[in-house]
Amino acid sequence: MRVPSDNIKPNYLRMRKLLLGLIAGFMLLMGSPTLLKADTEPTAISVPATTTVNSPEVAAMELRLNEIKAMDTKALSSAEKKELRKEVRGIKSELKANSESASVNNGGVYVSVGAAIVIVLLLILLL
Repeated sequence: MRVPSDNIKPNYLRMRKLLLGLIAGFMLLMGSPTLLKADTEPTAISVPATTTVNSPEVAAMELRLNEIKAMDTKALSSAEKKELRKEVRGIKSELKANSESASVNNGGVYVSVGAAIVIVLLLILLL
């Protein structure tokens, strides 16, 4: 027959110590520096090359802008200068609208790094 001595701990104390050690280790892994320094900026997964719109209308607008820039505005009256400024603003807004519509049609899908990881994990679990 065995008599318990003082240096032998009961099983529940060993299990409790083991469980607390595992929980502490898990908590340390949860706050590891690699997770704290995660990339929060969205990165492009696939971005096709953007193409410039080379239509005759755009070329004509750019030519007109260059003509206006080359003009000597000192000889013009204030009303003519105002009219030219309105024309330049209109042409620039049209060019911007054309470039935005082209980039919307040819743009890529932006997915953040965290979302990409979640998507990959879901695909692994489901397939």
